[in-house]
Amino acid sequence: MAPAGSYAALAAAIRAGADAVYFGVGRLNMRARAAASFDENDLRKIARICRWCGVRSYLTLNTVMYDDDLEDMQHLCRVAHEAGISAIIAADLAVMQYAHGLGLEVHLSVQANVANIEALRFFARYADTIVPARELTLEQIARLHHQIQSEPICGPAGSPVRLELFAHGALCVAISGKCYMSLAVYNHSGNRGACLQNCRRSYRVIDDETGDELVIDNHHVMSPRDLCTIGHLDRLQAAGAQVLKIEGRGRTADYVHTVTSTYREAINALCEGTYTPERIAEWTERLRTVFNRGFWQGGYYCGEKLGEWSASGHSQATRKRVQIGVICHYYAKPGVAEFRFFQDRLEPGEELLIEGPTTGALHFRPDSLHVDGQPVEYARQGDLVTLKVPARVRLNDKIYTHIAEESPSNLAAQRLL
Repeated sequence: MAPAGSYAALAAAIRAGADAVYFGVGRLNMRARAAASFDENDLRKIARICRWCGVRSYLTLNTVMYDDDLEDMQHLCRVAHEAGISAIIAADLAVMQYAHGLGLEVHLSVQANVANIEALRFFARYADTIVPARELTLEQIARLHHQIQSEPICGPAGSPVRLELFAHGALCVAISGKCYMSLAVYNHSGNRGACLQNCRRSYRVIDDETGDELVIDNHHVMSPRDLCTIGHLDRLQAAGAQVLKIEGRGRTADYVHTVTSTYREAINALCEGTYTPERIAEWTERLRTVFNRGFWQGGYYCGEKLGEWSASGHSQATRKRVQIGVICHYYAKPGVAEFRFFQDRLEPGEELLIEGPTTGALHFRPDSLHVDGQPVEYARQGDLVTLKVPARVRLNDKIYTHIAEESPSNLAAQRLL
């Protein structure tokens, strides 16, 4: 289950092998600030794209709901139902009850903080899929799964409730993400999708009376590293996880494609019996190339205390992308794209990325470059470059190259890791 904060990310998720995508529209979702690319007018198009590609579509309506929000929430539920959206992700009982009454499938958000079997039994009257509280260990999740299967505890569809677990992405210092720091400091509620992430900043601890400052190893004392379970998928499966969720509706299409395709490959390897330590190491390095705050391997699932703090409030990706042009023509028959190169130098064989709303994220290495119809050893700034691409691209798609990230913060992060 992959995030989609834009059409480019939606296309990237589908092309990378996602079985389902989740997204928000407007202000009633937990990423209202970071992922505001869609509105209610996009729901029909998103549902149509997903149906065409055999992918399920989930609309997040998982903020705290006030009385003033109920009319808007009900309107969005009706629009989603008419559009053919697969399910609503909810945390508030008002949303669950209304969506259930419309016949919309409901999935329970982690914000509901389901940490025991009685809470799960209660919510099963509304939800077919439930995300347990984030702080549960795999042993606790396995007990929930065993109880679901043995009773069985069924959702509205009549099948045993499915358990969905976060597999990868940002972690909040608060229990199941229910943080009030941003509200207290800036009057922007994280539980209303408006978090300003003051926890991600660096802090000093100073005694007001004496002026003494405590010595701490890491000034980012409230910013956990990102969750990464690529090396624990066998354990998640054994505990009863039936849906693996990737966090990141505010991330780029490149991020969505890289993370989704990596987990897709790892899940397939697990099913095929080729899930090995060597491949896990390879997948982990691939995940490091895109946005991350360092990795907490296994996280709460393995019963570890929350002591894996990020070394920086910024990305520690091992590579950064640099835009080198915009696609100005695509010639379908030969499969050739053309763009105006506006960096210093580009050679054949360099890894390139083309990103766009329909294209998604396309990675490739061109064998050759042409300028004015002639092959060249390298392209220079201002050249009109043509190159063969492995799939269709579109006018105004952006084209990038990657360079190794060697900033001091990243080097420090690598030492910690």
